[in-house]
Amino acid sequence: MDVVHELCGENKWSARSCLVLQGPLKQSKVALSSTAARKAMFNVQDEEDFKKRVIDSDTPVIVDFHASWCGPCKLLAPRIEKVVAGKGDKVHLAKVDIDDISDVALEYGVSAVPSVIAVRNGKVVDKFVGLQEENRIESFINGVIAE
Repeated sequence: MDVVHELCGENKWSARSCLVLQGPLKQSKVALSSTAARKAMFNVQDEEDFKKRVIDSDTPVIVDFHASWCGPCKLLAPRIEKVVAGKGDKVHLAKVDIDDISDVALEYGVSAVPSVIAVRNGKVVDKFVGLQEENRIESFINGVIAE
């Protein structure tokens, strides 16, 4: 499953960026403004960046711990991105490559990937490990937003 960023062309979304989520059986588009997409989803650069953008965030943050060599991570990422994109400014998505920022992964007890944690007000409020279906991810994120 690939996530492709594109301009949506000559339809009603023409002035916005879209996420095109392609799977073997379906294709769907989620419209996002470029600014909202950049703000809501980001790659963590280092421990300081994690503290600033995740721990100190006023908005709940879903943290996706992944690795480039991890097959299930590649399947999970577009599912999480789609759900987060549909939530607007209610939740952000931080991506942490465990090979690049292993200290953060160790600090949060990540022993397998994909691992996903939800952080609100600087504290972990929920987590899951492994590939999940989109409806499970939706429930997970809705629970984080609702609390």
